[in-house]
Amino acid sequence: MAATRLFRLPPLVAAIVAAALQTAVIGYMVESRASILRSGADIRLKTLPVDPRDLLRGDYVTLSYPISTIPRSIITGDVPQGGTRSRLAVRLKPGPDGLWTAAEASFSTLAPQEGSVLVRTLPLDFYTSVAGGIPETLFVRYGIERYYVPEGEGRVLEDARNQEELVVEARVSPDGTPQIARLILRGEPVYDEPLY
Repeated sequence: MAATRLFRLPPLVAAIVAAALQTAVIGYMVESRASILRSGADIRLKTLPVDPRDLLRGDYVTLSYPISTIPRSIITGDVPQGGTRSRLAVRLKPGPDGLWTAAEASFSTLAPQEGSVLVRTLPLDFYTSVAGGIPETLFVRYGIERYYVPEGEGRVLEDARNQEELVVEARVSPDGTPQIARLILRGEPVYDEPLY
């Protein structure tokens, strides 16, 4: 009976505790994104055209990158068992044009190397239905495939993306999480992502 009285809070106190917990969770989500933008490793990614049927849904632009297509030839290490959800660690290296490309990938941890950045994909469903355990090409996502813009401003970015004139500058946290920091249109920054 004493234990029951200990955990029963007056309604006002319970509401304050619930509001504080909700605020803490939202604050954590905002701060983790801002932390990446403040101190993550900078990379620039070329964007690719996207099927016109998915150009603009609401007020965001759909983005695709060459690093979203991972050839089997750069994957090292063990392959996960079929029917599992796995994340891929991808080593990015800058090219002579300043754009970063995938140089190596693994389902296990990759060791840090000077001049490269490690990024992690979102979990992907993995099926070992082909000889060698994985298909010739894996199509992956990083969580930076969508960028929200002010209403009515997406068409210019979509056209530039389809003409391969749009570049994304992203920052990558030490754990490999990428975050879009800015969009660059024909060499000029057009959208800077605010920290908060």
